[in-house]
Amino acid sequence: MKITVTGSLGNISKPLATKLIAAGNQVTIVSRNPDKVKDIEALGATAAIGSISDADFLTKAFAGADVVYTMVPPNFGAVDYRAYVSGATKNYAAAIQKNGITRVVNLSSIGADIDGGTGQISGNHDGEIVLNALEGVAIKHLRAGFFYVNLYANIPMIKNLGVLGTNYGPDTRLIMVHPQDIAAAAAEEILHPFTGKSVRYITSDDHTAGEVATILGTAISKPDLKWVEFTDEQALGGMLKAGLPEPIAKNFVEMNSAVRSGILWKDYDAKGTKPTGKIKLEDFAKEFAGRF
Repeated sequence: MKITVTGSLGNISKPLATKLIAAGNQVTIVSRNPDKVKDIEALGATAAIGSISDADFLTKAFAGADVVYTMVPPNFGAVDYRAYVSGATKNYAAAIQKNGITRVVNLSSIGADIDGGTGQISGNHDGEIVLNALEGVAIKHLRAGFFYVNLYANIPMIKNLGVLGTNYGPDTRLIMVHPQDIAAAAAEEILHPFTGKSVRYITSDDHTAGEVATILGTAISKPDLKWVEFTDEQALGGMLKAGLPEPIAKNFVEMNSAVRSGILWKDYDAKGTKPTGKIKLEDFAKEFAGRF
């Protein structure tokens, strides 16, 4: 098959492309960075260099593909993150439609069933609606849990303050996933035909925030590491001090408020979903220790 993978050589797209190439497929990888061409070609893929905000470029990048994997890369420069994600997805949809592509695997997020009040996840909600409007196209939305790797951003807090924390408390539930488990699920869906519009949750582990602190703390020889709850105002101030643009920081605070309320997990639980990923938090903790 001919497969186009968006997301450059990111935490998901690189291992996904590697799996697809190993299975004998022709893979094109979309990246905005021309410096990635050599690394993309070293994998055995074709590079398509351009911006996902350029609909004409995407139409060319998707040409001839049997299946497309879509994801919207992070953009901390976006003033309206929801509009950024939905706008990028509209460009994907136009390219899919113009090329007559009939199968799409789309990276979404747990909580994407909710319209608003979830920070940047609101964009994934809009994106699912945009893709589902495509007639004659089978869409598989991978609603992923919270990425383990996002915990790397908390390393300075641990080193400087000796705690982990944000604007939810230690008893708050976190449903998490390793990017490699997402890549494995995406490859499985791409390589096995599906029909209609559907959702697949992909998660690796389920813990409280306090348990996350204990497991990571043990891995970095800080077994007494605690999770501390901050107010929304304190969390926002900390993010701004760390250099996050205000619109992005406010999105994170809103998303964390949704985590605190537990609303993000309602559809996941209603469907009786359980973690199926192979990489548990204790496994990731070893990676975290190596980075720490």
